[in-house]
Amino acid sequence: MRFNPPLEEARLIRRYKRFLTDIETVSGELLTIHCPNTGSMLNCMVEGGQVWFSRSNDPKRKLPGTWEIAETPQGRLACVNTARANQLVEEALRAGVITELNGFTALKREVPYGQEKSRIDFRLEYADGAAYVEVKSVTLGFDGSSVAAFPDAVTQRGAKHLRELAHLAREGVRAVQLYCVNLSGIDAVRPAVEIDAGYASALREAKAAGVEVLAYGVRVTSEEICVDRRLDVLLD
Repeated sequence: MRFNPPLEEARLIRRYKRFLTDIETVSGELLTIHCPNTGSMLNCMVEGGQVWFSRSNDPKRKLPGTWEIAETPQGRLACVNTARANQLVEEALRAGVITELNGFTALKREVPYGQEKSRIDFRLEYADGAAYVEVKSVTLGFDGSSVAAFPDAVTQRGAKHLRELAHLAREGVRAVQLYCVNLSGIDAVRPAVEIDAGYASALREAKAAGVEVLAYGVRVTSEEICVDRRLDVLLD
C-alpha cells in the first residue's frame, strides 16, 4: 500500500483527548490533526519525535490531516492508524501473502456473527466451508526486544472476539485470530499479560479450543506499508 499523495513529515507536540494530535510541520506550520487510534499507544510515541501524516483537502473535514506513522522511543516506525490493519490484511490475502489462508473463493468484510452479536473482520469462503478471521493491529514494542505485544490497554472487546472465535472452533468452524504487527524490527508477538491478564487467558483458551493464532509483520516506511512476513506467536 503506497501513500498517495505522499505523507508529510512533522514533529509531535502532543496527543490528547484520545483523537487529537498537535504537530509542527517541517515548514513550521502548527496543525491539529486526527489520531486514528483508540488505544493507549504505549511505547509508540514520544513528544518531539518524528511523525508522518496524510493531509486532506476535503472541506467537510474538521481536521486537516490524519496521523499515520510515528517514530517510537525505541527508534522503530509504527503505523498508528489502526484502520490500516484491515486494509493491509485484505491486500495481503488477495495477493496470497498469508499462505495459511490461500485458496478462498470469496471474501466478505464486517459480517455479523456470534453469540455476543459481533462482526468478524473477514469471512473467507472455501470449497469445504467458511473461515472467520479476526484482525488486531499491534504497535506495542519494548526496549531491547524484538517481541511485540497485544493489547496496549485492557480490552474487553478483544476478549469478547476471542470467545466468539472459540465458540466457532468448538462447532467445527475454522476460526483465526490474526495479529497484524504494524511495527518495524519485530520477529514475534505475545499477549501482554502484564497489561491485560484477562485477554491473555482468553487467547490461551481460544487456542486450546482450536482457534488458529497467526501473526504477520508489516514493512513500514514513510512511502509504503505492506504485509511481508510471518512472525512467531509466543503463548507460553
